[in-house]
Order: sequence, then C-alpha cells, then structure tokens
Amino acid sequence: MGTADQIASWDAEADGFDQPADHGLTDPAVRRAWRDLLLGVLPRPPARIADLGCGTGTLSVLLAGCGFEVDGLDFSPRMIELAERKADGVDGVRFTRGDASDPPLPEAAYDVVLCRHVLWAMPDPAETLTRWLRLLTPTGRLVLVEGSWSTGAGLSAEETVRLVEGTGRSASLTRLTEPAYWGRSIDDDRYLVASAADG
Repeated sequence: MGTADQIASWDAEADGFDQPADHGLTDPAVRRAWRDLLLGVLPRPPARIADLGCGTGTLSVLLAGCGFEVDGLDFSPRMIELAERKADGVDGVRFTRGDASDPPLPEAAYDVVLCRHVLWAMPDPAETLTRWLRLLTPTGRLVLVEGSWSTGAGLSAEETVRLVEGTGRSASLTRLTEPAYWGRSIDDDRYLVASAADG
C-alpha cells in the first residue's frame, strides 16, 4: 500500500478529480471518444477487466455499462467511495481498495489489465508490469494509457513500449493527439499502448 502521505494526497484530490474532461467524461463527445477508443482495443464483452488505479471509477463504470465485468482498484479510500457512488445501479462493476503496484486480485483471472495514467507513478514500473501480467489469463491483454506531460512528469511513449517489450510481449502504440479525448487541444505526448498475448 502507498504511504500515508501518498494516500492522503490522493484522498485530497478525489473531490475535484472528475473536473478535467478526460477524468469525469461528463461531456458526451469526450465520453464517446473514450468508449470508442477502448472498445477498439478490448475483447468483446463480457470479458473481465482489472482497472488498476481506477480513481473515481469513470472508466470502470463506462465499461461495465458496455457489458464488461470490471474490478476497479485504488488505494485512496475517498476515490473508492466516489467510485462506488458513481457505480450505484450499474451491474458488473466492483471496487476494491488496494495498491496498484501490487494488486490484491486473483492471478490468471482477467482478460484485460487496464491502467490509465498509473504506470508512470509506480516506484518500479518494470516490476509492476510483471505483477500486472500475472493477473491475465493466457490470452489476456494489457492496455495502458500514459503520457509524458508538459509538467515534466510521466513516461514517453518509447519508454512505455520498451517496458512492455521487456516482459517478452509485443506492444502496439497509438498516439492520442485528438482534442476529442481531452476536451481541449494538447501539446504534450499522450498515447495508448496495447499488448495482446499473441502479440
């Protein structure tokens, strides 16, 4: 689990977390862009998805609404509280409090491990990826949405591809430059890396 200070920091972020267009997905056009993007790289429902570092559960709820079975995980109690509120009345989604760097979820049980803006924050991204891959079924796939942001934080697309390829899997890169994903124009590096078991 993260340190008390880290957890407190994310708890403090939780109430305003959904304000950016790509976090809350309250704009129908942004929501549709993310839905279409993810459905293009995910197996068909009712595939089972582990949404690690799920925050307030926006993607978990979105995908459960598409017929997937989703387990969302976050170490912030406040994030989980808000995610559960958001999921009220939505079938197929559950939330668990836990550390995304070492998720307390069953191994070989998921068709997809999905993480958005999480890998960059892990203390050891390579080791974290190894743990995430253990959650996948033999035919499972990894879907990472990451970025190298104008703040200086993050991972470049090339770094993320190298990390995934370092596990022995191939990686497919899609750059997410369109304003539709973010609700505005961007000038930093944002992308999706997908890795299926068969490459």
